[in-house]
Amino acid sequence: AGRGRLSSLLSPQEKKIFTVQGPYPVIRRLLRARGWVERKLPRNDRQLKQQSGDQKKQQPQKRASGGEQGEAVLNPRGGAQPSLGTTEPLLHPRPRRNNKREGEDENKKEDKEQCNEDSDIHDLMSFLVQDQVPNFLWTIRLSNIDQELLPRIEVVNRYPRLHALCTKEGLCQSLQNLPWFEQVDLNTFFPRCYRLGIMEEQEAFIEDFRLTAARSLLKLALEKVGDRPVGTEWPPKSDKAPGDHVSHPMPSTAGPHSPLYPQLMEEALEVCEQHLGILGHQDIDRSTPSPCRTCIYWDRFLQEYYRVAHEGARLVLSEEQREQCQYLLQRLEEQLPQLGIEGNLNVWILKPSAKSRGRGKAGGSMGHTHPHGEEIPLPLCCPGIVCSTRLEEVLELAQSCTSPSPRPCEWVVQKYVERPLIIFNTKFDIRQWFVVTDWKPLTVWFYRDCYLRFCSRPFSLCHLEPARHLCNVSIQKRYKTSQPDPRVPPDKIWSNKQFQAHLARLGRADAWHRVMVPGMKAAILNALRCARDQVGSRKGSFELFGADFLIGEDFQPWLLEINSCPTMSPSSAVTRQLCANVQRDTLCLVLDRKDNPTCSIGAFELLYREVGWGLGTATAQAPRALTPSCVSLQPAVSSCLTVGLKLVVTGCSLKKP
Repeated sequence: AGRGRLSSLLSPQEKKIFTVQGPYPVIRRLLRARGWVERKLPRNDRQLKQQSGDQKKQQPQKRASGGEQGEAVLNPRGGAQPSLGTTEPLLHPRPRRNNKREGEDENKKEDKEQCNEDSDIHDLMSFLVQDQVPNFLWTIRLSNIDQELLPRIEVVNRYPRLHALCTKEGLCQSLQNLPWFEQVDLNTFFPRCYRLGIMEEQEAFIEDFRLTAARSLLKLALEKVGDRPVGTEWPPKSDKAPGDHVSHPMPSTAGPHSPLYPQLMEEALEVCEQHLGILGHQDIDRSTPSPCRTCIYWDRFLQEYYRVAHEGARLVLSEEQREQCQYLLQRLEEQLPQLGIEGNLNVWILKPSAKSRGRGKAGGSMGHTHPHGEEIPLPLCCPGIVCSTRLEEVLELAQSCTSPSPRPCEWVVQKYVERPLIIFNTKFDIRQWFVVTDWKPLTVWFYRDCYLRFCSRPFSLCHLEPARHLCNVSIQKRYKTSQPDPRVPPDKIWSNKQFQAHLARLGRADAWHRVMVPGMKAAILNALRCARDQVGSRKGSFELFGADFLIGEDFQPWLLEINSCPTMSPSSAVTRQLCANVQRDTLCLVLDRKDNPTCSIGAFELLYREVGWGLGTATAQAPRALTPSCVSLQPAVSSCLTVGLKLVVTGCSLKKP
């Protein structure tokens, strides 16, 4: 009976062979339930490293017989065949992890799940299809697949060349081209970002840092009451965990109440007024348009600003200056969409471009703000994600990594959102899924369910440690014993339904559907439009992405990054259910919907689809949604100018009279 069933599955009319590479037991179980047969991959090289010396001696013999197990590729012309009757699970390749203990624990967990799922019939059927090309592939890494075989696989869950979308450097560069595609201001949904390896962008960052410092000084001046010092609160005693590096105000030889440079406020007002003129295009006839190229001595200005912002130094402000500060900040708010999230401490976040989960090139500390501290000298610190409040530190940190040294352009620096929406005094971000089923024409599906990730300690800009500022699950699990507030769930995860209930208790139940969801949809769509000409488009492929958003105090979502191959490993009861649901609905979308266009696709909804591609026009179709005045969302456009299209000018020449 098994061979008869297998014969029908191998027929050209109904070929159902799949391969799963990576920790995806849900995908494997769902496909088997549909009657698909799995072609299993060879054993990975992780087990080879754990062999004894005698077993290692036998390894060349196995390779000579065509059973090389160190390659995690699909190859129909050879490769290891699974032995029948073995009690060992047939393992699947997995990318190496920086954290060895974490990798071993997850490997054991996956091995146990695979052991429970394998059965004799599945082993037999897998053995019989080893010479067949699978027509469905779900892989964690596309580069592991035989490039000659890949075009023969009908459906693949990955797209090649995603650098322009799924790396911090690539996304930063792609979004700079947004004006070519949409009349939307990039600064309304993506915090200002610069690639430090590009000299022009490094200079732009330096200028931005200086201007932000001047604006922050105006804000600090307005917060001053009487003659009390202004600036940040002094941090309490540290309760840091081992390995944390907490940001404290740097010691000053002058003391917090020493008199400041008398012209500090006048210079800040002058800089902001000049910048306002530039924003209003009043600088056309100026020979030196940038206020950062004026006669101000910026090194001295920034040192004085640090004393006010981080050390509580006194700042004397006249009534006239106070009124001028209010006027300029009101005018700047009309021109600068990010003025509300800037805060007044000028915090920036430095990130390695192509790393995920807060990892650096060689691990190391994270959240290390002052590299000249006693705990980790600067030359020995190779950070992952680092927050800093000082210009010189950002520039030094970008060049500070020792061997292996990254290219400078692999580092991006981005304005930190100093005024995020917090829940129970704790920072959080949102992981939002979406699927691209085609790039030409662009077709995007938005998943209505998502989840929130909390930090492990209360939000504070006095401490720039990762436990308070980086919401990645892989980072926060180092602080399992920390509990910021008893109302925060122990596993630091909420579903969007729980978040909506919280908003309802605050009297802002409409913020989710009227502001956050439309804002996330618009940001995702803008990013995809900018990057699609750089992505490798392949018919039959699809990809599930995970976008990370931070929510501002005004409920406006801010796009942080877009992740390819987002983790499906459950870290809580909420993610266990949601991750299983999104995998189930993704298969319905890309497989079941082919045969039955009216079938259920779960929580997916069509976000965007272009029609008329290649016919001279490209018209977008997307469901209409309520659009609040504070969110610029245009789901439907009449035309779409795309870089790479062949543009033709029609008409006739004119002869000279």
